[in-house]
Amino acid sequence: MIDSLCCRSRLRDKNAGVKSAFALITLVICIAARSFPVSAVVFVTNGVLTVWKGKIPASSYVRLLLVPAAFLLAGMAVIIVNISDVPMDAFAIPAGRWYLTGSRHAVLEALELGGAAMASVTCLYFLALNTSVTDILGVLRALHCPSLLTELMMLIYRFIFLLMETASALMTAQEARLGNRNLRTGLRSFGMMGTALFLRSLKRANALYDAMEARCYDGEIRVLARKQPAEAGDILLTVLFEAALTGVMIWSRIR
Repeated sequence: MIDSLCCRSRLRDKNAGVKSAFALITLVICIAARSFPVSAVVFVTNGVLTVWKGKIPASSYVRLLLVPAAFLLAGMAVIIVNISDVPMDAFAIPAGRWYLTGSRHAVLEALELGGAAMASVTCLYFLALNTSVTDILGVLRALHCPSLLTELMMLIYRFIFLLMETASALMTAQEARLGNRNLRTGLRSFGMMGTALFLRSLKRANALYDAMEARCYDGEIRVLARKQPAEAGDILLTVLFEAALTGVMIWSRIR
């Protein structure tokens, strides 16, 4: 879904270097600040840019945010909730002679951590939903990243779709044969699917490599890069936003 939405984004034709710089610098400031004001500004800004400017459907954007939100809630619960024989100042639920309890400091710390994490996720979503993988790899090549790293990223990205396609076909075949009619059968089918998925993916990977060798593959995948000149207005807005965000971070630290 992310790849499909990226192709539909209105920001896809913007310069990939400017978008990457915006996402990464904002991500670093958000992690370094770990404050509610900075996290709120980053979260709202990325949402507005992705949904309003990029024309990504709000429902799809929210669905994508729900995935990391579930993990963050579980992690925040671990920080907040404690089992103690002494009740703390935030809340205390008696369970026999023990309490499920938490302190106000732990609640505030968990909220700050969760807010910073969600805002950081929106930075990565902004980049992923508005910039294609080939454009991101073009930015990495321009930054003189090792060619081995970019080649591995391209191949891994390609094999993600290969694994998904193979697993989907296997699951459809199992459903058609009532392979998941109960828990025992479902577990057995899942184990068989894992084995078949590994063997078929290995076979398809070898076939893909043979096809690349037949097309004179010499260790480097050459992709035609699109010309996306950076606009002065985009650069100026990025610099102003990062300066303002840094100011918010300093203000929140002083306060």
